[in-house]
Amino acid sequence: MSLPAEFHDIAKRVNNWGRWGAEDEIGTLNLITDDVVRAAAATVRTGRRVPLALPLQEDGVQTGLIPGRVNPLHTMVQINQELFGPGTVATSDDAVTMGLQAATHWDALTHVSHSGRIYNGRPADSITPHTRARYSGIDKARHVVSRGVLLDVARARGVDRLAADHAVTPEDLEAAEELARTTVRAGDIVLVRTGQIQTCLAGDKHAYGYPSPGLSIRTPEWFHARDVAAVANDTLTFEIFPPEIENLWLPVHALDLVEMGMLQGQNWNLEELSTACAQEERYAFLLSAMPEPFVGGTGTPVAPVAVL
Repeated sequence: MSLPAEFHDIAKRVNNWGRWGAEDEIGTLNLITDDVVRAAAATVRTGRRVPLALPLQEDGVQTGLIPGRVNPLHTMVQINQELFGPGTVATSDDAVTMGLQAATHWDALTHVSHSGRIYNGRPADSITPHTRARYSGIDKARHVVSRGVLLDVARARGVDRLAADHAVTPEDLEAAEELARTTVRAGDIVLVRTGQIQTCLAGDKHAYGYPSPGLSIRTPEWFHARDVAAVANDTLTFEIFPPEIENLWLPVHALDLVEMGMLQGQNWNLEELSTACAQEERYAFLLSAMPEPFVGGTGTPVAPVAVL
């Protein structure tokens, strides 16, 4: 089944292939310039730090819906072992096996493809078991520090959590922007709060994943018009799930990652940040969200921190 004309029309309008040259592998992260980071640092007033990552644990958010995306399997490989003989300093080590997108994470630009292509027009078959992501692997995203802006859509709509069938629209984003009394600008990292993660935090992982509110197919054009560097939210699927258009699965992924070259993140816990921003009466902050540099990775765990 081919992608519908509506999808291809939007794809043409948001396409960034060649914008930063034929060799570019980081897409909209090019928008995070030195000037952008200096301005981001200037937003820090109190030094209040808000962590945004879910705990990495065996009882994590994954339910088996996506094959191979396993919660962390944490094993102790040595416990209080005296490596250099009796009475010497003892060490404990552990190891983890997990899906790189198991919990709070960034999707690399290579996480999805469509029509046989990944970002910047490269062939999707450049991703192999041996080379992994030859181009635009997550290790190429080496400077994800910028001004963060929380667009608290749930709070702007006067609810704790959006309904499961709510597709977040550009109008929702603008209402949240008005609540924040700030304007999203080039190089910003936008965090969109739906409140959906409350379901996960309450222990219902299945209801957290499906059905779920999320970003509408109309939002990529909004982010493109504002030259946003990256977007993350507090849902498992990022975009509304099931999709708005029947049988058009993950169109927002394809538009953001493939066409625009824009990182997107999922499973970010924005609850404490929502409270903090409301208390401080400001929704812009310094955001550090550096990916773990897995070479050729199509995603990575991240432990983001907002500094107010």
